[in-house]
Amino acid sequence: MNATTLSQLRAHSLLPLALTLCVTLFALGGSELTAVLRFEREALLHGGQVWRLFTGHLVHLGWSHTGLNIAGLALIWALVGHRFNNWQWSAIIIALMLGISLSLLIFNPTLAWYVGLSGVLHGMLVAGAVADIRSGDKTAWLLLILIAAKLAWEQLTGALPGSEAAAGGAVIVDAHLYGGLFGLLLSGLFKPKTTQQQT
Repeated sequence: MNATTLSQLRAHSLLPLALTLCVTLFALGGSELTAVLRFEREALLHGGQVWRLFTGHLVHLGWSHTGLNIAGLALIWALVGHRFNNWQWSAIIIALMLGISLSLLIFNPTLAWYVGLSGVLHGMLVAGAVADIRSGDKTAWLLLILIAAKLAWEQLTGALPGSEAAAGGAVIVDAHLYGGLFGLLLSGLFKPKTTQQQT
């Protein structure tokens, strides 16, 4: 592996590492910091605390929830992270955070609060799978079908068996659905890379 390849690998890893560091630091802040940063309907609608539209996705129910989402991020990055550059992924992630939060505000009026990165992760996976397909990888159709089946299952029957126990609390499956739908939309707004070179 030459110096150029190592440099590209480091650059490619910066975004998931930064996101992991952010999520971990927020987890170290404990429940007090989570209460300040989580998606919270009343604080958004009547307190003007707009940062919660974004930070709510970066805090979690506890360490098990945090660990699951970090592992999910690593898996998604290994599968489809190469399909967009870091700037494109940054824009996609921010748009997913905003889209999911606004959807929860509009379509889930009884939801008082929400935390976790899983909705964003579903959106990233969908966007990456579609980018794979657009780049000529026909096997990515299987991944997209599996994601769609999971989202349909959750809408019809609720969270996957064991997922709530693993996360340490209720799983808001609508966040996964909104993430998937916005990921599908966003996948058409960015030109995917056709090689694994990352800039």
